[in-house]
Amino acid sequence: MTTTAPTRNRRNRRGEILEAAARLFAARGFHGVSIEDIGAAVGVSGPALYRHFSGKDALLSEMLLDVSSRLRESAAAVVTSYPDPQETLDALLNVQITFALEQPALITVHDRELGNVPEPERRQIRRLQRLYVEEWVTVLAELHPACPAARLRAATHAVFGLLNSTPHSAGELGAGGMRPLLHAMARAAVTAAVSAR
Repeated sequence: MTTTAPTRNRRNRRGEILEAAARLFAARGFHGVSIEDIGAAVGVSGPALYRHFSGKDALLSEMLLDVSSRLRESAAAVVTSYPDPQETLDALLNVQITFALEQPALITVHDRELGNVPEPERRQIRRLQRLYVEEWVTVLAELHPACPAARLRAATHAVFGLLNSTPHSAGELGAGGMRPLLHAMARAAVTAAVSAR
């Protein structure tokens, strides 16, 4: 089945709105941004956004559900594509590093604004995030079978914290310099976490 032009255009417009809203929410906070502000950022009136989203809450929910879903799907694809667990871990690191370097606004919004997502959607986001973490834990358990799952889970969250610091740390080096640095640091952090006593 082919996608019609109006459907593609609507999808593209929704994507533009989500990107603009992420930048605004990251810069000014969820409550510091109005529907009119978001509309102005994409060249439409504020009320025109209601053709795409029922309101700011719905926009924030879709933004964070979308990124959580994409990360989880990417991790699942990696885990099924690489037979060697070392290669799988490197590929998982690359997924997270690419996200961290290319989507700093979404990292900031998630850290600060998840509490503003309505409860049903917040539960879905948390569930997707848990599934994403478990993809990592599965791979780390293959590499470090003697390490307890709780420790592997804690190490995974710590690595995310390191990689997701890019909204604060990436400015001076840029993506080209940060990518190998983050990869090396994350690899070292995993090794240290699972071997520490």
